[in-house]
Amino acid sequence: MNKDARLLRLGILGCGPISQIAHFDAAKKARNVELAAICDLADDLRERMAAMHQPRFAYRDFDEMLADDRIEAVLIGVADQFHVPLALKAVRAGKHVLVEKPLGVAIEECEELRRHLHATKLTFQIGNNRRFDPGVAFARKFIQEEIGQLLSFNAWYWDSVHRYTMTDSLQPVRQTSATALKPEGNPRADKRRYFLLTHGSHLVDTTRCLGGDILSVRARLLERFGAFCWQAEVGFANGALGQLEMIIPARADFEEGFHVQGEHGSVKGRAFLSWYHKAGEVECFSTKDRTYRRALGEDGHAYKLQLESFAETILTGAPQRGATIDDGVHAMRALAAIARSTETGEQVRLADVKGAV
Repeated sequence: MNKDARLLRLGILGCGPISQIAHFDAAKKARNVELAAICDLADDLRERMAAMHQPRFAYRDFDEMLADDRIEAVLIGVADQFHVPLALKAVRAGKHVLVEKPLGVAIEECEELRRHLHATKLTFQIGNNRRFDPGVAFARKFIQEEIGQLLSFNAWYWDSVHRYTMTDSLQPVRQTSATALKPEGNPRADKRRYFLLTHGSHLVDTTRCLGGDILSVRARLLERFGAFCWQAEVGFANGALGQLEMIIPARADFEEGFHVQGEHGSVKGRAFLSWYHKAGEVECFSTKDRTYRRALGEDGHAYKLQLESFAETILTGAPQRGATIDDGVHAMRALAAIARSTETGEQVRLADVKGAV
């Protein structure tokens, strides 16, 4: 594994599940990143992760890590309810930020963070790692450069009923701590809200990344035999029509997918469970040469690829490929609009929606 001469000195906040199964490994493998520091209030968990991953520094206090000039950027991998307050603290300390998705849990807090961020020149990226799946990136390039006007966009997200059987085999055994900081109450108890935030944030970001800005949604929700099924009609700013579906858990294999019909071609794609580090299978048809095209995704470690892109933007000024603060705010509006629409049965414009998911 070869590393660049200049590495982004990264501090990771949170030694919980997402850091253990994704971010520590990604930071150690990324060609232009150094895992310089980790931070967690739980002493036992932090000490175990420090012994395992060997960062240069280990902090109990986030303010102390932010005050260290040797740390250039932070990755925030903690509970959703803490994302915005901690990201705002990092921005005020002058650190570049990569925060796990979703950006937050309510529109207003995300808007406030955006106001503070726009007064800086910091790089701020949201961990929508699907953007770095080579198949999704191939589809996006084809849509932007060749497909012309969009006609329709259909996408789905099916989280398998056997998902945890698969992930338990793929992921490292998670380390826990009785002293880990958790949000008040139990956010996971409200499954409707938790699933929409955690899984829906993937679906709406991929939809906007490939289909463009969303203007409105009309959504329905059915809860039956322990499963949740969302279906939404989507109106895009470019005039295309869309349909989204999310089922948790589906009586099927895990699958994210999309079908796109356009003026000069079409796209169909399927993305796999992220922990396989397997590039999505995407096929683009062009009417120009009447040819189907497929990309070979030789590196499907999307968590690593998103970190490398984040570091490249900071270190070299390369254009940002990851989800920006504007993408995060738009996604939060889309999720809140879906939630409001399932309650009322009415079409909800993203520009009009307020409050939390």
